[in-house]
Parts: sequence; C-alpha cells; structure tokens
Amino acid sequence: MTANKPLSKLNIFSFSGVQMRTFHTTWFTFFMCFFGWFGLAPLMPTIREDLGLTKGQVGNIMIASVSATIFARLLIGRLCDTWGPRKTYTALLVFGSIPVFLVGLSHSYETFLFFRLAIGIIGASFVITQYHTSVMFAPNIKGTANAVAGGWGNLGGGITNMVMPLIFAGIVGLGYTKGEAWRLAMIVPGALLLVCAFLYYRFTKDLPEGNYEDLKRTVGIKEKTNYAEVLKDWRVWALALAYSVCFGMEITFDNVAALYFVDAFHFDQKMAGLLAGLFGFMNIFARALGGIFADKIGTHYGIGGKAWLLAGFLMLEGVGLYFFANTLTISYAIVAMLSFALFLKMANGATYAITPFINAKNVGFVAGIVGAGGNIGGMLMGFLFKSDSITYTQAFQYIGLAAICVGLIVALTKFKKEIPKEAVTEGLKMA
Repeated sequence: MTANKPLSKLNIFSFSGVQMRTFHTTWFTFFMCFFGWFGLAPLMPTIREDLGLTKGQVGNIMIASVSATIFARLLIGRLCDTWGPRKTYTALLVFGSIPVFLVGLSHSYETFLFFRLAIGIIGASFVITQYHTSVMFAPNIKGTANAVAGGWGNLGGGITNMVMPLIFAGIVGLGYTKGEAWRLAMIVPGALLLVCAFLYYRFTKDLPEGNYEDLKRTVGIKEKTNYAEVLKDWRVWALALAYSVCFGMEITFDNVAALYFVDAFHFDQKMAGLLAGLFGFMNIFARALGGIFADKIGTHYGIGGKAWLLAGFLMLEGVGLYFFANTLTISYAIVAMLSFALFLKMANGATYAITPFINAKNVGFVAGIVGAGGNIGGMLMGFLFKSDSITYTQAFQYIGLAAICVGLIVALTKFKKEIPKEAVTEGLKMA
C-alpha cells in the first residue's frame, strides 16, 4: 500500500504516515471532546444543589446536552464531504470551547440550560472522527479502524467522570467554595479543546492524498451528493435506530450515572464519578471488539452478516439493561452495568462497521444521519429521566425493552450480502 492510499492494516503502535498520524490525532481529539461535552455531568450533584435544580430541570439539561448535537452532526457530516474533515474539526473545536469557558458564568437554571445546549455541538466531533478514519483505511479493515478510534475516543466519557470530580476536589482544596469550584473546573476542558484544535490543523490531512484545497477534484462533491438517494434508503434509518439505543444509551448513562449512584446507593460525588467512569472505561476494548467481530463476519457473510451480529448485540444490551434496572445491591449493579456496557459498546462498533458501506459517495451524510440517530435516542431517553411519574429504574427498563425491539428490526432489515470492493474514497476521486 503506497503512502497516498488507504491502509489495509491497522498497526496501533505506528505513528508514521499521514494515515496513522490522522488516526491517532482524531481518536485523541474525540477523547478530549468528552471533557468539554460531559465535563459537567459528574459535577451535577453539586450543580443541582448550587442552582437549586428540580428533577425536571435536571432532565431538561440532559436533553439539552444532546439535542444540539443532532443538528450539528447532520451539518458536520455535510461539511466533511465538502469542506474537509481537517478544517471542519478545527472550527468545531474552537467554537465549541467558547460555551465551555463561559458556562461558569451561569447563576440560574435558564443561563445554565443555554450554555449546556451550546456545549452540545461538541458531540458532532464523533462524525468527523468516523469519517476521517473511514477515508484513511481500506474496506477490509475499515470497521476495525472505526471501532478502535471511536472506542478510544468514547473512553473519554469514562475518564471524564473519574477526573472532573478530582479536579473539582483539588480546587475546593485550594480554598474555593463548591459553587466556585465547578465553574473553575470547566476552564480545563475549554483549554484542552483549543490545544486539540491546533494539533488537528497541524498534524492531519483530509485524505491520504492530501488536503481538499491542494487537490483538484475531477467531479465536485457537491454535485455528486444525492440527498434523496440516502434519505430513501431504509438501511440508513435502521442503523440510525440501532445507534439511538446503543450510543443514545451511552451518552444518557454518561449524563445520569453519577446522579443515579448518589441517589440510589448514597455515594459521595467522587465515588459516584469513579463508578460511572467504569462504564466509560469499557470503551478501551469493547467498541473495538464490535468492529473486529463485524469485519471478520463481513469477510464471510457480507453486510448482512454484520447486521445480524449488530442485532444480537442490541438484544443482549437490552437484556443487560433490564437486569441492571432491577438490581438492589451495588455489587450486582456494577456487574450488570459492565455486562450491558459490553454489548452496548460492541453494538456501537458494529454499527459503524456497516455505515461506511451504505453509500460510498455520501459517507459524511450517511454518517451524520446515523450519528444524529444516537443523539435523538439520547434526547428521547432524557424525557424518561426527567419525568416525575417515572423512576430511574423504570426508565432503564423501558430502554432495555426498546433495545430488544430495535435489535429485531435490524435483524429483519435486508442488507446487501457482499461488501462493496471500492473504498469510501472512491466517491472522492482526485485528479
């Protein structure tokens, strides 16, 4: 494989070549995005007390944190196809850092809700990560590369839950009040986003061949985009449904886990954050496993085989969630949490092992729709957790049943049997 072509092997210990340099930069940047996107989540017990928030208001904040991402992901996917992932990511990081820095100015529910909504655009970083990895690797390894990059990036959700309470505690130890400490703590993720913006602009390229502006395209991507073709493809919506119950549950759990462990098992904020972090820590291997298994299955059984694997993961996630909702002791709760987390994150990886092959000429748009599906799922789940008539336990049960139903829908969806031989970059040919 030449230096300006997609790689057919993934050597995670290599940093040579634009493909591997981009791979490591994009997953690391996505990892850091979680500090901005969900840095407030493990601090919510303190913020709830400081701002005097009700359960309904906390639910609205959770909904806001994922709502803006829905529209941002659709736009970002299109920008990746036209403007290029390098510039798109850089701009997203710079603009996303602004509300992260400014959220500390909030002293009321309304202003906090506004900034939490604005921070949500950072979640669109996932689409760029998956797009950028897709164009850097060949079809035989694309699912694995996407899953590893996405998984290591999603690991940031767990580490954020663990680290932000420690930063908060350190600031309190310096003599600041709790109300001041959570505000000052958010300066850290804001600064990290700006550092990553520089790294991304400096060390990545749009394609193995180079940046969009340096390459003369034989056919303009804008002319080739066929929205109707994508929107009429039921497979796209089946994958969006799948992502709504796996990644949607992941970001919902990132939002609610610390509060759940505080309220249900009476842990302090630091210990609740550590327990919540275990859920996210599963991403270090679980999402990658989903992509690896999907690629192996795809070699023998094509996209249809990958879809059946995804369906199985979703149904097992649903079963695990149902058991988690009905645990009465912390030891069983942790075991159940890790069990449903395993299948949830493997479902994430399997979903994006299929997504790049649905429409090779509109990868960004398809990835944006599927990714937005995850956030729509998270938003809808937020309504369950804000309801005064539904307990957190009942909410987890309902989501578990939904995951099983979506798994059946994916299993019944007809996918092409063969993996397309052309790489995703076939739709982005350069002269």
